[in-house]
Amino acid sequence: MLELRNIRKTLAGKTVLDQLSLQVERGRTLVIVGSSGAGKSVALQHMIGLMKPDSGEVLVDGRPLHSARGRALSELRRSFGMLFQGGALINWMNVFDNVALPLRERGGIGEEEIEERVRQALALVNLPEVESKMPPELSGGMLRRAGLARAIVTRPPIILYDEPTAGLDPVLSRSIDQLIHKLQHEMNVTSVVVTHDLISAFSVGDQVALLHQGRIVSLGTPRQFQADPEPLVQSFIEAQRMNHVEYGDREQRDMPS
Repeated sequence: MLELRNIRKTLAGKTVLDQLSLQVERGRTLVIVGSSGAGKSVALQHMIGLMKPDSGEVLVDGRPLHSARGRALSELRRSFGMLFQGGALINWMNVFDNVALPLRERGGIGEEEIEERVRQALALVNLPEVESKMPPELSGGMLRRAGLARAIVTRPPIILYDEPTAGLDPVLSRSIDQLIHKLQHEMNVTSVVVTHDLISAFSVGDQVALLHQGRIVSLGTPRQFQADPEPLVQSFIEAQRMNHVEYGDREQRDMPS
């Protein structure tokens, strides 16, 4: 389980996270939505230990990440894979070397096993036969999938997604949603997705949380979220012109007919 307890963070004199508390059960997907500047990416960076809270706790299976240092911090970070915005591949390295990078940095794995793991990761994200291509040769959707392959190549139990569909057209966005759903089920990963995309949020999330001014103002299943009378929720939905579209809970969509 991944848990934030009463996280407070101030940056440049502004309170970005204000007593933020969240928890994600093993094998489940939490989606965090909110307007720009709401604190979504800052929350994500606290989850992986790239930022330290001014107060509060970050726990990974009950182990404190917020206070870990050195080797203990490195060990806890191995629990995570992260898909950064745009994929964040290194332009002077081909796809194979980009995906292999986390394994090589970790060490203790031979090149034969690295090759097998890279090919398995690329196959999982439906991106075969691109190992020798350079990032500038890839489309936006392919860049995102290659970045996702890199995030999962170490087989982490937790995957964090920072705006995974940003800048993609609707068809590519839905293909990324399908991959997130596929990885959750095939790898039994715990996932946290930060997004502005409500279609994506309702498609992949077991729970959806609205973050506003560093606080959670709504949290529930996609159906509960849409029905929440909280004005901030309804204005957020209205702003995306999503209020006339019906979405069902993932649990209902996944049930056999």
